[in-house]
Amino acid sequence: MQYLHQDKTEKIIQAYFKVYNTLGYGFLEKVYHNAMLIELHRMGFECMSQYPIRVFYEAYPVGDYFADIIVDDCIIIENKAAEALVEDNEFQLINYLKATNIEVGLLLNFGKKPEFKRKIFTNDRKKEHQ
Repeated sequence: MQYLHQDKTEKIIQAYFKVYNTLGYGFLEKVYHNAMLIELHRMGFECMSQYPIRVFYEAYPVGDYFADIIVDDCIIIENKAAEALVEDNEFQLINYLKATNIEVGLLLNFGKKPEFKRKIFTNDRKKEHQ
């Protein structure tokens, strides 16, 4: 079975493990973020860091957030440096996907044990929520 953007997400996960194995546990999230940008650029990805995205309620803007990294205009990466991932982290990423045309997200945690989650929220489902 082939997943949406599977080749890209597999390469991003490889970059994640390389960064995790090189730096280890205990740095601030920003350190991992910057290292991921370096590694993703080395792999040939086009990345936007701290990309602003406006959130709407119906036709009204209600807030802004900043995606940690957007890769090739098709994957959002949310970095964490927490003890462990929690359900709130997953909901945060899903909401980021809902607010954009991007359908795939990766939640990367640089905690004591490396953890990642892959989330999908397809654009056809976004129309149901508008």
